[in-house]
Amino acid sequence: MDVTRRQFMQLTGAAAAGLSLSGIGFDLSPVKAHAQMLKTAYAKETTTICCYCAVGCGAIVHTSLKGDGRVINIEGDPDHVISRGSLCSKGASLAQLTENENRLTEPMYRAPYSREWKQVSWDWALEQIAKRVKKTRDATFEHKNDKGQVVNRAAGIASVGSAAMDNEECWVYQAMLRAMGLTWIEHQARI
Repeated sequence: MDVTRRQFMQLTGAAAAGLSLSGIGFDLSPVKAHAQMLKTAYAKETTTICCYCAVGCGAIVHTSLKGDGRVINIEGDPDHVISRGSLCSKGASLAQLTENENRLTEPMYRAPYSREWKQVSWDWALEQIAKRVKKTRDATFEHKNDKGQVVNRAAGIASVGSAAMDNEECWVYQAMLRAMGLTWIEHQARI
């Protein structure tokens, strides 16, 4: 039998590989595969947008259906028109906003001249905000300016919008602010 040097090296390599694999229990017989259950299999999916900047990347939030409603997973939304499933490093860490033991979940209030914060109820906090907005609007509302022109404005209140609001939310927010007579309206999309 004529064996070239190249064929000899190939046969020797194949034999060595086969011998080494047989020594570690390499078996070519069929194996039954078991698929692992995804942690999001029985979770509720909700679409949202990232709250970090004005780009408005889409995200899918998976929450537990076990009654606690905890966030299981957050990932980019491939159907979102802006980001097509991509998230930056800040957007990829969105789960840390919700599942963080240091996150405040109740409103806190610090009285004037006090050094300490105290926890208050949501009803109390919202009522105080509404009272103060009404009081300031009533105190600073101008029906007419110095020239006698009707202006109907409240110059004592200003608003800085949120980058996490989509167009529809911005429209409703603007409509509310304009109805109250605000003229100092800004948007913090680049902050």
